[in-house]
Amino acid sequence: MITPSASTLGAPEIPLSVVLGWLQDVSFTGLELRLAPGEAADPALSPSARESLRQEIEAAGVAVTSVASYVKVAAAGDDEAVIAELIHALDFAKDVGAPMIRIFPGAGTLPGSFTSPPVLVEPRDEVDERAARRLSSITGYAESLGVLPALETHDSHPTGADISRILEKAEGNVGVVWDVLHPWRTGEPLEATWTALEPWMTSNRANVQIKDAALPASTPVPLGEGNLPLEDFGRLLGTKGYDGTITLEWEKAWHPEAARLDVALKSARTWLDRYWPGGDR
Repeated sequence: MITPSASTLGAPEIPLSVVLGWLQDVSFTGLELRLAPGEAADPALSPSARESLRQEIEAAGVAVTSVASYVKVAAAGDDEAVIAELIHALDFAKDVGAPMIRIFPGAGTLPGSFTSPPVLVEPRDEVDERAARRLSSITGYAESLGVLPALETHDSHPTGADISRILEKAEGNVGVVWDVLHPWRTGEPLEATWTALEPWMTSNRANVQIKDAALPASTPVPLGEGNLPLEDFGRLLGTKGYDGTITLEWEKAWHPEAARLDVALKSARTWLDRYWPGGDR
């Protein structure tokens, strides 16, 4: 069964109680917590504060579906600092009841266009091996907590093929986050992304992020008002039998001019009902 979720990225400076009310209004049962200073999921929260956060969310009939970290697992630098960030995010997720943490690849790239595949500043094999090594080092700990580290199609590794190269090298259990925008904008067809990520998409090790924009403008717009291939995406996921979490990633934190999250949630509910009528309520 699909779990509809939304990220707190879409509600900067909005009280959590208001966000939870908006989720209830559209029968969204999941919430992704953005792990960032000043947010409801501030990294500096004490264990007791994390427990209070968890209780507030659960009392609203909502479950935390993921903690969106900003760890860059393929970035250059010492392993130790990156691994420490991963462990902190995993511990935080455990405390708030999240089954997953989102991780970025984050390797260095040369300047390029929005629609072109990024060019890495280091050899691809070296970058991929570094990311896989760091992920492998924490999978045992993650499993002991019951939290899945999941690598997103993003930045230096925007496609399903990019992410699968890393995950095939990693030891232990790692998942994927398929952001609909990034593989598509860099030329990977939806079907090709599915094929690359299928082992994770079909084994309860995935999260899907949906959004829309009238590209080349990057300001988020309600689903269906932009030009991302959301109709084809919904049809593909339904045909393939995807039954995991689908998260509205409304990037209002980066685009203050965007509509409020409650407006975006209504459009997301309409989109979901088109492909999973009554199947997620």
